[in-house]
Amino acid sequence: MSGNATHNLSKERIRQLLATVGSKPMEDTDSEEATEYNWLEPRCLTRSQLDLLDGFVNKLATALADKFFGFCRSKFDVTIASTSFHFAREFLQPASEGERHDYCLPFTRDGEHLCGCIAIPEQTALVWARQLLGDSESEKDSNATLSQLEESLLFDLTSAFLEILSTLHGGADFRPAGGFVKDQWPLKVGETEELCRIFLDVNKAGSEETSSASILVLCDELNSVVGKAAQTSAIFSPEEISKANLNHLQVLPITITAQLGSTELAFREITSLRANDILLLDKTVDQPVDLIVGNQIVNYGWPIKSAGKYAVAVTSAPLGDTS
Repeated sequence: MSGNATHNLSKERIRQLLATVGSKPMEDTDSEEATEYNWLEPRCLTRSQLDLLDGFVNKLATALADKFFGFCRSKFDVTIASTSFHFAREFLQPASEGERHDYCLPFTRDGEHLCGCIAIPEQTALVWARQLLGDSESEKDSNATLSQLEESLLFDLTSAFLEILSTLHGGADFRPAGGFVKDQWPLKVGETEELCRIFLDVNKAGSEETSSASILVLCDELNSVVGKAAQTSAIFSPEEISKANLNHLQVLPITITAQLGSTELAFREITSLRANDILLLDKTVDQPVDLIVGNQIVNYGWPIKSAGKYAVAVTSAPLGDTS
């Protein structure tokens, strides 16, 4: 090294050294906005698949408005308030005592396995029943319950929802799985099953009264709607899994570093390095370079030149390895 090492570092020299090794001033992030990631919400669809789902639910809303007109002989506006995704465990908690319960109509596509339900809040059920009977001007009674006739009319309306859902789906025949279920969650699914929840707002033309309901359907049932390939249920043997893992490992890219040697210098010595200075490393000329993966020496070799590039000729396994 040069014999005129600077022992007193100026601020400018320190700034130049920090810039050389890549140190940068911290950026002011106070003005940056970030959305907290919700780990409890499923992320089962891509952006493009969500766009396809939006188109599907908008068509659903239009068709439902026509269906309300057919049943009630009045014009209705049906809008999608929201579309969200949930794990089934959110709905499995028992309702607290005194809480109002929905009229839930579970549905199936194969006659055996439940794949969703239509959830109608009790107050919405009363409003729809009144409109189905053409009694739109009667006063609401929050303590009223549906008569057998009203519940039958509501069942016909919600069954028509499933007909629309089947038509738009194109590959399913959704049908009611029995009658309305109240006071309990109707779907027997695992806690980690993913559900799509479509919130509907229904408003009769000329009225300020808005009623709401929701359609919940297993996300897997929407695969064809969003262009998502259905997952196969193939079962692989332990030998097949082991072979697949081994084949995968064999093509993984691994970075290997050739380390000639190293040395230690004081900070002031580093700042005074000049061209043609010589650094003595911690190895003699008859010692090979280390070939390192991660922090582990995996081989040794000698530096050579090949095809105009630096190269290493591997000579032996790590010291102490007798395999």
